[in-house]
Amino acid sequence: MGRGTGRWRVAVGGRRTAWWRVAVGGIVLGAVAGAPVSPGFAASASPSTSPPASPSTLAAPSTSPTSSSATASSYAFAEDAPSVTGAADTADAELLEPGTTYRSSLPSDGKVYYRLHLDGTSTVYVAATAVPPTDVAVTPTEGVRVSLQDADGRSCSAADTASIGAGRSPRPLTVWGARQLSPSRSLCQGAGTYYVVVERVLRTESSPGNWDLELAPVLEPRLRTAGATSAPEAWDSATPSPPAGAAVRVRGGGGFGSATALEQGVWRDDVRPGQTLFYEVPVDWGQQVYATADLSSSSGGGAGGGFVPGGVNLALYNPVRGLVDATSISYNGSQKSGALAALPPVGYDNRYAVSDRVNGMRFAGAYYLVVHLAARVGEEFGDGPFGLVLRLRVKGEATVGPGYAGQSQPSGIFQVGLLGRGAGAAGEADSSDGDGGGGGGGDAGMKLVAVGGIGAGTVVLVVLGVWVVVGRRRAAGV
Repeated sequence: MGRGTGRWRVAVGGRRTAWWRVAVGGIVLGAVAGAPVSPGFAASASPSTSPPASPSTLAAPSTSPTSSSATASSYAFAEDAPSVTGAADTADAELLEPGTTYRSSLPSDGKVYYRLHLDGTSTVYVAATAVPPTDVAVTPTEGVRVSLQDADGRSCSAADTASIGAGRSPRPLTVWGARQLSPSRSLCQGAGTYYVVVERVLRTESSPGNWDLELAPVLEPRLRTAGATSAPEAWDSATPSPPAGAAVRVRGGGGFGSATALEQGVWRDDVRPGQTLFYEVPVDWGQQVYATADLSSSSGGGAGGGFVPGGVNLALYNPVRGLVDATSISYNGSQKSGALAALPPVGYDNRYAVSDRVNGMRFAGAYYLVVHLAARVGEEFGDGPFGLVLRLRVKGEATVGPGYAGQSQPSGIFQVGLLGRGAGAAGEADSSDGDGGGGGGGDAGMKLVAVGGIGAGTVVLVVLGVWVVVGRRRAAGV
């Protein structure tokens, strides 16, 4: 017998009358443990469940090196991320697996290459986050670029570039590349070897040296039934009024992997010059997200007390870390407010639009709000911290997903809530309905839970019945 069987015999022999409790407890725990859980669901903060901020309800400072309380502008890389080395040519490129986040390094000159093995049925995205050291001089135009290429060196999509901006402040820069399957494309549609190419751009005055790099490849499965191949022609572009009311205290995360989960409401944080804060907001299929950021007036004087162009940067990234929209706010010591542009409801066919603000809203999941306060704000107005208020509104009723035919990597990235709505794992969308909408993943998920619950309940009843029979036989002396 195995070790587990030996333990079972000890339990039965030691307590004859309590064996059924062990069995029932194990069955119930097993049924609960088998339920799928969205990574950000349990950690989500909500104004409806959080009382007004007070000393007893404020989030306690984290001692983890990945928290936003770490050194200003430090980036919290994904925990346990394996390290890969960018190759100087494709022959030596290391393999990346969709669903795994990697840590690497980006030299000041030249391109670095990574390799992908892709099938011919899935869309794949690769986000690259480049992190300059906090103590280097940077220029507004320098930045990072990524592209995805096939084995013949042809680009699968336009190269994406991000730059430091007017704030001249070292900050994480995130870009994304894609191999998108589409009936209107001829390149990059087949299975085979592809390459991720990352490089620094327009480095003229900055200090030489490597930048840290995080790579996050994601696989999006094909649809079970083909849908529209053009973007929606019209959507509600009216901007609703931002939420009002008392702000709830939160503490932003230090990276995409440690972003603080928020819901609709008003949120209060503190930010220091040079610091970047990350928040995630669940946005389901059919929903629109609106966000504003308010920075408080300066309470302390710095050396200058003047004006900082691009002092505050507010950006929204989609679940695969693709930039959707961003706004830059200059700061002169007075309170300032910035808002993202109106964005369309989340929809699969948004990907066919030309505008980044529309095609970035192509799937449900955790959208990331990223706030950076330029280091120069500290030189002009003191070290802070400065008060930050985020106002978030998620508008519209959630709808069912498009009906994916397979499993995303990482699992569940394109779903919201405990079970999602037909948009993540294989089997979460009922394939029997046959419509383009893909059936409700929530319905299929609930069927799974129901079947599991009924099965576990049946076993519990059988166990209890056996226990009753055994007890009666013992009482009768049999």
